[in-house]
Amino acid sequence: MDQSPGSQKLLRQVSWLSFWIGVLMLAIKSGAWFLTRSSAILSDAAESVVHVAAVAFVVYSLRLSQKPPDEDHPYGHAKISFFSAGFEGGLISIAGLFIFYEAIRQWVDGIAPQQLGSGALLTALALAINGWLGWYLLRVGKRDGSLILEANGNHVLTDAWTSIGVLVGLGLTGATGWMGFDPICAMLVALNILWSGVRLMWRSASGLMDTADPVVQAAIVARLDAATVKHGVTWHQMRHRHLGEGHWVDFHLVFDDATTVRDAHEIATDFERAVREEMGPSTIVTTHLEPIEDHERIHGHPPGEMPTVVIGEGHHPD
Repeated sequence: MDQSPGSQKLLRQVSWLSFWIGVLMLAIKSGAWFLTRSSAILSDAAESVVHVAAVAFVVYSLRLSQKPPDEDHPYGHAKISFFSAGFEGGLISIAGLFIFYEAIRQWVDGIAPQQLGSGALLTALALAINGWLGWYLLRVGKRDGSLILEANGNHVLTDAWTSIGVLVGLGLTGATGWMGFDPICAMLVALNILWSGVRLMWRSASGLMDTADPVVQAAIVARLDAATVKHGVTWHQMRHRHLGEGHWVDFHLVFDDATTVRDAHEIATDFERAVREEMGPSTIVTTHLEPIEDHERIHGHPPGEMPTVVIGEGHHPD
């Protein structure tokens, strides 16, 4: 949305950082699996394969989301953020199912892990790097309002939790000598990965379907009501949608017929400013100015009846 060139450049740099660290993690975890043949470490390595593929799409999506509106996309390209999150969630879910299957297969086949110490050391190194990267991606994504980076940060932290599960499995296997701990921990990790993927896909679907956030709804209504008291006008027909890197809010303002266009515009601008203060600078606010006299007839509604598509409303005119 209305991000500065410096902020956009930082987001692109962070996405590339995530990609190359993902490649490094894949190399480390693949080496750990080659040494140990552990099903838990295999689950960690498989998740990293998905991560690299997902981050490659993140890099593309972030670049596309920052393109200005054009003739084919007059509202901009920020909605790609939700598609990117859904794509990443789908890949995560596929990885979870694959890991679960492989853990069961290796358990049934009786494949025992080897060189647990070396594998644990490499996994701990990957955990430390991913823990820092996930925290950094979430911090930058929330600060700059980038759903793409937030989703990527959650994915990286899921990868870190995967490594923790792997270390627990390796530790229990080494301490007890029972090889069943390795596939059991791999299956638990797989379920956690699957849950994370489903949550990302649900969030993606909600954004693409413009599902209203009740917290955002209440915040906007509170701001509009406060401005209503301040200016003595009324509002209705408020709607809002999440654009991926900002919000779009529109509503109608009803004025006394004696109000000049100049004054009505000044009041509407103050309403818009109040909403942007609440929702952030990337918010687009559109107002529609209406006269109170003969309001229903002008809009083609039967007397006393308002439009049915009303996501927010308050302080209607009599």
